[in-house]
Amino acid sequence: MTYHPHAGRYQQMEYRRSGRSGLKLPAISLGLWHNFGDNTRVDNSRELLRHAFDRGITHFDLANNYGPPPGSAEENFGRILREDFRPYRDELVISTKAGYTMWDGPYGDWGSRKYLISSLDQSLKRMGLEYVDIFYHHRPDPDTPLEETMRALDQVVRQGKALYAAISNYPADRAAEAIAILRDLGTPCLIHQPRYSMFERGPENGLLETLGDNGVGCIAFSPLAGGVLTDRYLQGIPEDSRVASGSKFLREDQLTDEKMEKVRRLNEIAQQRGQKLAQMALAWTLRDARVTSVLIGASKTAQIDDAVEMLANRHFTIAELSAIEGALL
Repeated sequence: MTYHPHAGRYQQMEYRRSGRSGLKLPAISLGLWHNFGDNTRVDNSRELLRHAFDRGITHFDLANNYGPPPGSAEENFGRILREDFRPYRDELVISTKAGYTMWDGPYGDWGSRKYLISSLDQSLKRMGLEYVDIFYHHRPDPDTPLEETMRALDQVVRQGKALYAAISNYPADRAAEAIAILRDLGTPCLIHQPRYSMFERGPENGLLETLGDNGVGCIAFSPLAGGVLTDRYLQGIPEDSRVASGSKFLREDQLTDEKMEKVRRLNEIAQQRGQKLAQMALAWTLRDARVTSVLIGASKTAQIDDAVEMLANRHFTIAELSAIEGALL
């Protein structure tokens, strides 16, 4: 059946400018890290993407190694894009990344010009695209000169393979260097993608200040701390949960009694606000104007609905913010 997006999709979403650029991103973006690889039914992935766009989510975030197996998320997304979203390509912001291990040998990892440009060429082929909107270097490389990595980002923008250059997982000092190099090259850094949540406060130690001072946007990944900042584990570990499946990204030993007591206290505050804990956690991450968007994952359309409906109650009183800080002690 031919897909026709919801006519009122843009009235459901808030769009925020990324730093001092001309690009606005939805406050909620959809990440394709999980649930879009070959181990997931394509029909389910299609339903998630359609529903997200129907709710005004225009930004779909990928990386070369998303799957599993690596590359399969881009391939499956490319198929759905071709079959469902091709007429709406100019309404979408599609991003991908390179920086983690993708293929064997010395040229399939980190941040050399050789790897980044080859990887983007492969990503474009997998997705059937002429360009991506945003291309990220996925993590800093301790061995490759930062100038080489940034020049590769500058090159793909000048070649028209990407519209904007971006970085991810860079600490504040390295981010400042990268931003300065890109600015001098004439290809400003659009946005930085760090891990940021109530349980991951690292960006507050200089990174957000660096981004704000330089007019660079911020899109937070893992704003729900891998699912901990939800009501999912309040009554134990569900059989169908990420922890029960043996995920290396969220293990049972991380759900300590101390952490779960904090989650219960936060859940009480969320209930007092009339929303779910996951909604409050997303709203909290967006409380800082320097944060352009939060990046969610989803396995069910209801999770997308919860995230979008958070926007109706995303502001906090001083007392609520104080209570949250107290719950995290």
